[in-house]
Amino acid sequence: MSESTADATVLVVDDEAEVADVYALRLRDRYETETAYGGGAALDRLDDEIDVVLLDRRMPDIGGDEVLEEIRDRDISTRVIMITAVDPDFDIIDMPFDDYLCKPVEKADLVAAIDQQLAARRYDDRLTEYLEVTSKLALLKGEKTAQTLDGNEGVESLERRAETLQAEMDDALSDFEDIDTAFQDITRRPS
Repeated sequence: MSESTADATVLVVDDEAEVADVYALRLRDRYETETAYGGGAALDRLDDEIDVVLLDRRMPDIGGDEVLEEIRDRDISTRVIMITAVDPDFDIIDMPFDDYLCKPVEKADLVAAIDQQLAARRYDDRLTEYLEVTSKLALLKGEKTAQTLDGNEGVESLERRAETLQAEMDDALSDFEDIDTAFQDITRRPS
């Protein structure tokens, strides 16, 4: 997973090469960008090195809904933004995407949506590690005496890591100070 926006890799998936290329062109000054011209090409390219996928829903070979399902079935840790001309309906309720934007999407909205997903991803990874570290500490503190734990390098290392992760999560949460406003600021449907 990339730690900064500049290191983030975005895969643009659309069966219309011109559309995929335009979105990639808009984003390449800010992220590493790759394109896949269809669902099959996307599935061939997908791995944990891709931070965010911009995924069209309607594609003739393998549709975006199927690609999304396969991403989740493979347990690939990428964020998925559906970017499509398909108007959302109740079928989206059970779809495991992270965001949904209707075409055409302005560059500012696209960048804001990607940045939100990158911030959310950083927070998710840190939370997972934090829970792992704090559970180990809790187990050790429940099993060992204070004298045994005092001065133990491994325990001290876990405590330092827990403190660092807590601070990093606090920083990541500051990216979401006003989450409702942030999500409203992104135009998800063309005017």
